[in-house]
Amino acid sequence: MVVDEIKTLLTRARREKDDLARNVLGLALGEIQTAEARANRPLRDDEAAAVVRKLMKSNEETLSLTPEGPAASALRREIEVLSALLPEAPSAEAIDAALAPVADAVRAAKSDGQAMGIAMKHLKAAQVTADAASVMEAIRKLRS
Repeated sequence: MVVDEIKTLLTRARREKDDLARNVLGLALGEIQTAEARANRPLRDDEAAAVVRKLMKSNEETLSLTPEGPAASALRREIEVLSALLPEAPSAEAIDAALAPVADAVRAAKSDGQAMGIAMKHLKAAQVTADAASVMEAIRKLRS
C-alpha cells in the first residue's frame, strides 16, 4: 500500500506543480523499486516503510549539518513529505501492551541489550513498528 500511496501523491504533486514533493516522492519510489528488483519480489509494506524511514533519516542527518536558510527549509519540507508516508508510531501504552506476553522474558534478560533483542523480535513478529528509543523506555519500565 505504501507504493500505491506514493504513486497517488506523486501524481497529485505533478498536477499541483510541487517540484519538491515530486522529486522526493520520485526518489522514494525509485528506492523502493530498486529494493524490489534486488529482492526479486514486491516489498511488503513494512519493508517499503523501512526504505522511506532510511531516506527520512538521511535527510534528518543532513539537516543537522546544514546552516539555516533555503536548503534547511527544503530539507524540512522533504522530511515532512516522507513522514506523511509512514504509519503512526504506536503510543507508549500500545508498546507496553504489545510487550506484555514477553514481559517475564524481558525481566529475566541479563542485560538491556538482551531485553531489547527479545522485545524487538516479539514486536516484529506482532507487526508492531516502534522506534528503538520508545521500546527501550518500555523495557526500562518493565525491568524497574
